[in-house]
Amino acid sequence: MEFGERLKEIRTGLHYSQKELSEKTGLTLRTIQRIENNEVKPSLHSLKVIGEVLNTDFSEFQKASDTKPYEFNFTIKITDMNQFISDLKTLIKNNWKIIVTIILVIFLISNYTEIKSGFIDGWNRK
Repeated sequence: MEFGERLKEIRTGLHYSQKELSEKTGLTLRTIQRIENNEVKPSLHSLKVIGEVLNTDFSEFQKASDTKPYEFNFTIKITDMNQFISDLKTLIKNNWKIIVTIILVIFLISNYTEIKSGFIDGWNRK
């Protein structure tokens, strides 16, 4: 049994129309139709919201015809990564003083006892 067929079986078993499922999940009606017709594989977001509405865990879904688990394609566009790196560089460039201050404060707080004992030892030796 294909994923779309299984989804349709669960949806109809709960007496939801495609339109009702669409409204409850926030996905378009066409997206629901395409998933049920096995025209597309649903995204992780789509699976999550459909699973929440239907109270079903699709993470363990397996095809009845074989034992392969449902597969997801995870792709990252190079342009998206380039934009992320560019945004990160801009963030650091514009806020480097704050970032350095936060790192310094965290360092001082995490090493307070060692720093304190070092000052006391140094003071007592004079």
